[in-house]
Amino acid sequence: MSVPRSVALERTFYILAAPALAAAPNLFADSPVSTVVHLAGVAGVGGWVLAAKSDDAGAGRKILRWSPLVAAAAIDIAARNTIGWGPWCLDGILAAGWATAGLLVLPFSRHTRRRHRPALAAPAPAPQLQAAPEPSLAQPDDGADAFTLQVRALWDTGGTPGRTIVVKATPYDGTPNDLSLLLRASEAGRAISGLREDDIAAAFGVDATDVTIREVVRQHGREGGPAWREVHVTPDANDRRRKAPTTHEWWADRIAGGSLPGSEFIKKIRDHERKVTHYIAQVPAEAGEPRVNKYALAAALKTKYDEGRLFVTVDGNQVLVSLWDSSPLAQVFPATRELLTPDKNGRWVTGFLGNGQPARNRVYTDRGAAHGLFVAPSGGGKTQLMGLHVAADALFGAVVMLTTEAPDEKTAALGKHAARYGVGALYMLRLLRVLVALMEIRGEMPWQDGQVHEWDPIRPGCPYRMLSAYLDEFLSAARNGDYGAEIMDLAELVSVKGRKYAVGLKVAGQSIYVQDGFTQLLCENLRENCIPVVLKVAPKKVGEMFKALGIPSEHIPDPLPRSFSPAEQGRIERVMRGEPEPPSDSNTGGAGWIVEGTQPDVLRTLFMDFKAGIDGYFPDMVATLTDYEIRELEARDLWFDWTEPPRPGEFGPEPDGEDDAPKKSGGKRRSGGGKPTARRDTVTSPRQALEAIKNLSGV
Repeated sequence: MSVPRSVALERTFYILAAPALAAAPNLFADSPVSTVVHLAGVAGVGGWVLAAKSDDAGAGRKILRWSPLVAAAAIDIAARNTIGWGPWCLDGILAAGWATAGLLVLPFSRHTRRRHRPALAAPAPAPQLQAAPEPSLAQPDDGADAFTLQVRALWDTGGTPGRTIVVKATPYDGTPNDLSLLLRASEAGRAISGLREDDIAAAFGVDATDVTIREVVRQHGREGGPAWREVHVTPDANDRRRKAPTTHEWWADRIAGGSLPGSEFIKKIRDHERKVTHYIAQVPAEAGEPRVNKYALAAALKTKYDEGRLFVTVDGNQVLVSLWDSSPLAQVFPATRELLTPDKNGRWVTGFLGNGQPARNRVYTDRGAAHGLFVAPSGGGKTQLMGLHVAADALFGAVVMLTTEAPDEKTAALGKHAARYGVGALYMLRLLRVLVALMEIRGEMPWQDGQVHEWDPIRPGCPYRMLSAYLDEFLSAARNGDYGAEIMDLAELVSVKGRKYAVGLKVAGQSIYVQDGFTQLLCENLRENCIPVVLKVAPKKVGEMFKALGIPSEHIPDPLPRSFSPAEQGRIERVMRGEPEPPSDSNTGGAGWIVEGTQPDVLRTLFMDFKAGIDGYFPDMVATLTDYEIRELEARDLWFDWTEPPRPGEFGPEPDGEDDAPKKSGGKRRSGGGKPTARRDTVTSPRQALEAIKNLSGV
C-alpha cells in the first residue's frame, strides 16, 4: 500500500531521530545534536507565540505543527539532567514515545493538506466530458478601496444576487455594520431582475427587513435607470429605530402606515400648563383630505378612543392630533361673568372644545336675533346650558322671558332674572301669542330717523330691545291636547319671522325628531339661525339626531363614552379577592356637541353653580319691554297675569248653553290669539289621535 510522500518522509524522520534524541545527551555532554534540538525547540516556542497572537483561522493547527520540536527539546533537557539513562531507562522511553506520537499524529504532513486524498482502494473514475463553465461574474479590477473589495468578496460568496456587480460600497458613520451599495447589472445593456432582499440579506447575514432596494436616478457623470440599483443594508440603524426611534421615525412606522396614511410628521408641541401634547402632520396636497382611523390612532398613542383624551382636527391637508394627559371633558369649567358677556360681535363662551379651544355661541347673527336649540335627556345638563344662554342674553341687555312645561328648582331660579316666567302649556301658549303680536307691533315702530327697519344691533336708533323667549320641555307642551297644536303653529311662525324683529326663540327639549312632535319647518328654521348644542345623546340615537339636524353622514360623530374617568386598575386582584367593582363615575353631564357648521365639535359646557347662587352671573336690572309695547299688548288683551285660568273668550266665543262646556282649544282667538287646536297633520301618535277624536265627538 503506497502512502503520500510527505507522510513517508515524516515517519522516517521520527524513526531516525528518536535514537539520536535519546543517545546524544547521554553519550556526549556538549553534543551538536543537543544544540540543534534546543534551537529547534526555541523556534517551536516562537511559532506557538505567533500562532496564539494571530487573528487568522487555524491557530490550533499551527500550534500542533510546532509541537514535535518543542517536545524534542524538552526530552533532551530532561535526558541531560538524569543520571545515566535514567531510572528504568526513562530517556529511551521518552524518545520512543515521542516518535510513536509523531507517527500517529503526523502533525507536519497531515495539517499542511487542505483536503484528504481519495481512498486508495477506490477505482479510478472514468473520464467524462466536463460541462463548459458558466461565464464568471467577477468584479471589475477598477482600483476600488479596501472596504469595497471586502464587500465584493461577500457579494461573490453570496452568489452575486440578481447577477449584479458592486460598483461602490460605502460604510455608514457611527454604525459598524451599516452600509450602502451601488450595483449595476453584470451584463451591459441588461436590466436588473431577480434582485431580492432575501438574497442580499443572506449574503451579509442580516434580516431581510434590514435591506432596502431603491432605484438609481441618472446623475451627472453617472448612469442610472433599470440597470442600476442602490441597496441599503442597515441592521444597526433598524435595531436602534426599533428600540429608541425619533419622533419622525415613530410617526412614519406607527402612524403614517395605517391610522393616518401618507402623512408626514412636522412637529411635536408639549403644553405643560394645559397638560396636552400636540402632534402636527400633513399629507400631500394631491392626496386630498386626510383619512384618519381614530381607533388605530388611539392604539398607536397608547390610549383608547372612548377615553376622551384624543382629539383630531383637520385643516386642509394638515392634521392636528391632541393627546391630553386626562380627558378635558372630565374637567369642570366654572362659568364667569366675563366668559358669558357677549363681545361686539354678539359671541360669548359656552364651554370648551375637546381640543381646548373656547366654544362660542351668539346672541345675534347677521340675519337678526339668534334662535337657540338645546337637546339633552334628563340629567344631561340642559337646564345648566339654558342658564348660560339666559345670562348671556341678559348681559347683552335683552329682554328674557322663560317658560317651562314642568317646574323645577333651577328653572325657577332662572325665572327670577327674567321679565316673565311661568309654568305649563297654557303659559307657553300665551307667551307665543305675545311674541307674534310683538312682531306686528315692532314692524310698525319708527326708528329715530322716522323710518321702519328690520332689527340690526349695530344700527343706532332702534326703539326696542332684543327679546329672547325660552321654551323649556317644548315637546311636552307641544303634545298637550288642549294647546299643543297652536303652540307648534306659533313657534313655527316665530322661527320664520322673529329674527327680523329682534325676537329669538330658544327651544329646549329631549328630542328634535319630527315624529316626536317637532315639525320639519321649525327644525330647519331653528337650525339655520342658531348654533345648536346637543348633550349626552344615547349612543343609538346619535346618528338619527344629527341626521335630523342636517349633518352629512361622513361628519356624524361617534357616541360619547359613558364616563370620562379612567377605569380603576386592579380588577384582577378584586376578582381574586371576591370584592365588588367600584361604582362608575357618570361624569358626562354638560358634555356633548356644538354644531356651528357642518361638523359637530365635542365640548364641555361651563358650569353654573346654582347651589352657590347665580345672581353674580346676571346684571342688576332685569330688562323689560318698552311702555309702548306693553300698551299695545294690553290693547290686544295679551298683557296680563299669564298664570290665570283661561279667560272667557280667550280661546274663541263662549258657548250659548250651560251644558256645552267651553273648549279651551276651540274657536277663533282674539287679536294675538291662536288657531284651532285640532290639526290632522299634527296627529303623530295614538294619544294625539285619541285626543282629536274626543275633541271632534265632544266627549
